[in-house]
Amino acid sequence: MSQTTRASILRWQSNSEPSEHTDELATEEPLEIRVAGRPISVTMRTPGHDPELAAGFLLTEGIIHQATDLRSARPLLRRESCNVINAALAPGVAVDFARLTRHVFASSSCGLCGKTTIESVQQQFPPIHEAPPIDARTLLDLPSRLADSQEIFDRTGGLHAAAIFDVAGRLIVLREDVGRHNAVDKAIGYGVLKRLLPFDRHILMVSGRASFEILQKALAARIPCIAAVSAPSSLAVAFAHESGQTLVGFLREKRMNVYAHPSRIHFTKPLG
Repeated sequence: MSQTTRASILRWQSNSEPSEHTDELATEEPLEIRVAGRPISVTMRTPGHDPELAAGFLLTEGIIHQATDLRSARPLLRRESCNVINAALAPGVAVDFARLTRHVFASSSCGLCGKTTIESVQQQFPPIHEAPPIDARTLLDLPSRLADSQEIFDRTGGLHAAAIFDVAGRLIVLREDVGRHNAVDKAIGYGVLKRLLPFDRHILMVSGRASFEILQKALAARIPCIAAVSAPSSLAVAFAHESGQTLVGFLREKRMNVYAHPSRIHFTKPLG
């Protein structure tokens, strides 16, 4: 399955006549996630890194709690489609299928679709009390490093990105997707499958805004600092304060706003 699709378009500029061109679009297709053969979620996503998406989803939804809870996450080949990932859990890991509420269709733009109550959203992940310091200049470099690594966005202009860096600014993983929450799940799922968790000395950088659920997903992976190119929501800010996460917004053009737990960021000298 391709991550991009070509389409015929009519392009017009005010100083010229309309002309026919071929444009490259980000692919959007459904992925069904199963646990032990039972469907628990359908999400619209960009094909690619599907086992990571499933692994990250299972961790950030609280279905698994550590990498060793997941034995495998593999495509289920079918006659018409392979858009199904089946997760096999380790022996002794129990799933309360009756409790799961997110086994319905979820659009790529809404990470909370399918949640029946706010209580089901507020997963029980413990707050972060200790985390390493981060140099402010390291944070200022992340937007350009994120943009430089967005290969599919450069071709389509239609994808979100989520990247995990260590506190020294070294890129660990970057994933793109039509859904911002999927991009985060893929990046975290990479850590699950590679046995890199916890990401407790790392930074999550997202290309858009920082929502409540992105903060929750980061907390599940024990990420102490979340940075976003755009704004956070009010609920994200409140969640960051309660969860002990440093939250940075409007990180672009050599500036930033720090919304929660700024003491972890070291402003050693005036930034210019």
